[in-house]
Amino acid sequence: MKGKGTSDTVSVVDGDGNQCCWWWWLVHKGTTTTFLIVGLFALLVRAAVSLHPYSGFANPPKFGDYEAQRHWMEITINLPIQEWYRNSTSNDLSYWGLDYPPLTAYQSFIHGLFLRFVHPESVSLFTSRGHESYLGKLLMRWTVLSSDLLILFPAVLYFVIVRYGQPSRSRKSDIGWHIAMLLLNPCLILIDHGHFQYNCISLGFTIGAVAGVLSGKDLVACVLYCLALNHKQMSAYFAPAFFSHLLGKCLRRKHPLLEVSKLGFYVLGTFAALWWPYLYSKDSILEVLSRLAPFERGIFEDYVANFWCASSIIIKWKRLFTPESLRLLSLIATVITCLPSMIQQIKSPSNRGFLYGMLNCSFAFYLFSFQVHEKSILLPLLPASLLAMEEPFIFKWFMQFAMLSMFPLICRDGLVVPYFALLALFILIFDAPGQQRVKEGNYLYNYLGATTVRLVLFCYFILHIVYLTVNPPEKYPFLFEAIIMNVCFSQFVLVTLGCNIKQWVLNKPTKLEVDKKFI
Repeated sequence: MKGKGTSDTVSVVDGDGNQCCWWWWLVHKGTTTTFLIVGLFALLVRAAVSLHPYSGFANPPKFGDYEAQRHWMEITINLPIQEWYRNSTSNDLSYWGLDYPPLTAYQSFIHGLFLRFVHPESVSLFTSRGHESYLGKLLMRWTVLSSDLLILFPAVLYFVIVRYGQPSRSRKSDIGWHIAMLLLNPCLILIDHGHFQYNCISLGFTIGAVAGVLSGKDLVACVLYCLALNHKQMSAYFAPAFFSHLLGKCLRRKHPLLEVSKLGFYVLGTFAALWWPYLYSKDSILEVLSRLAPFERGIFEDYVANFWCASSIIIKWKRLFTPESLRLLSLIATVITCLPSMIQQIKSPSNRGFLYGMLNCSFAFYLFSFQVHEKSILLPLLPASLLAMEEPFIFKWFMQFAMLSMFPLICRDGLVVPYFALLALFILIFDAPGQQRVKEGNYLYNYLGATTVRLVLFCYFILHIVYLTVNPPEKYPFLFEAIIMNVCFSQFVLVTLGCNIKQWVLNKPTKLEVDKKFI
């Protein structure tokens, strides 16, 4: 598939030589028009997925993530703010107690007000537990859609405008493609609009922070990243990348200490504003902090494709080590694997290096940190999506195995049909005609070889079929989950090793001001 055109017009030709006028018309209407049309389609896709079941549907007594989110709305609109994180007769923390930072609580409060206004029974204290009416589900789904519209979508538009500026005619098709890749991320849609969560909020703030960094608005980036971190603590996966890149930039300026102080002031100010209701006492702060670090759950849950879970088949970590020792081991492993990216960005900060750093550091957290869930793959997937133009093969490869890593979870939620529909849609759009994407990312393809790639993809599809149609041996009831986990883990390791190398071989700029182009 290739693009053809003259100096006056650019048309897209498919594999059969037919002009794809609809795509040409779409992308040449301008970035904003392209974004609006792709965004509308992305909303329709989200709405279609939301018609399917959610986590814990009709599964008492604790149901699932849907009930957790609804319960937080119930708690926040019926109890004083000081009691949101405190165990009491009115707030039993053993039943889906709040375990995210204050911004999630404020979001739950706002959404709870909306639900109480339209359907009070769905958020009434005590009596609404396990509430599963059609209207309640509809309203809950609308809160996620509205969060996408208000935060994720504008953040993606901000990133695209900053990333591409005033594009040439030949780049407009690429921009439309990249917008589609960002807004139609199948993993994010399945988790937020199928399983049921609000990752679009923290990831939206993170994308906005990235756009701030790329445009040289570091103070704006600090505030937006702090908002992401205060919505979901897992956004800390990106903290080493933000810290090292911004520190590297500050050290190259005329007054580095002043620059660092300015950033620190904005960070502390944002945290103070969000935590203000809990700053009246040390005990109140500790109450919240204790809910944000669930060490009692162990080093991993279920079958997540990270080092601790994959290696537990051979090394029984939970038997051999105490929880305290495992916390220390995971901390050391995470720090060590983050260091190469951090050092590179402190020494030689650049826009592209920053995105690689985000990918590598978030992968370090996913692979080695304490208490990682399948859904956490959304975090390294974000910078991979932002780098999709530069690393198309890596992005596609990673996305496919990220989907596979969540497949057992998706099956438990009854979301098999939207899973395959979104996977097919992703592949269809990824291979859309007329793209001129950078081919640098094909080092992984070259390393594996065409035959190996085809073999791995064949196994990839066979695993889906086997998981759906074959019963595992009684002695090993989770055999297929373990196989999926180890296959995905091996591919994630390949991707992160390659991207660490890619980051270190980037050209090192001699002077860093506000970047005029993406380097």
